[in-house]
Amino acid sequence: MIHLTESAAQHVANFITSRGKGEGIRLGVKTSGCSGLAYVLEFVDEANPHDTVFENHGVKVFVDPKSLVYLDGLEMDYVKNGLNEGFEFNNPNQKGECGCGESFTV
Repeated sequence: MIHLTESAAQHVANFITSRGKGEGIRLGVKTSGCSGLAYVLEFVDEANPHDTVFENHGVKVFVDPKSLVYLDGLEMDYVKNGLNEGFEFNNPNQKGECGCGESFTV
């Protein structure tokens, strides 16, 4: 299960609307950084039949089978702290992260 908070879903929905097209977003992982894995977000214009699809607050999140192993149970939020804003990932599978926060381990 992948969960988007209402704030994250609204932010994604606004991007899709301003973009003018899209089925939702794809959430995945890639090998990166000093800890091993990094989150990847991209728009989905055409669904992949192998993806698992989750829907939260009217927004679809597509996850490929290989990434789902690392992301199952994840909550994605969109937060603003002072001048900084962006997505935050609360991943119960994450065991650690690098000092800069760019990558994580499971």
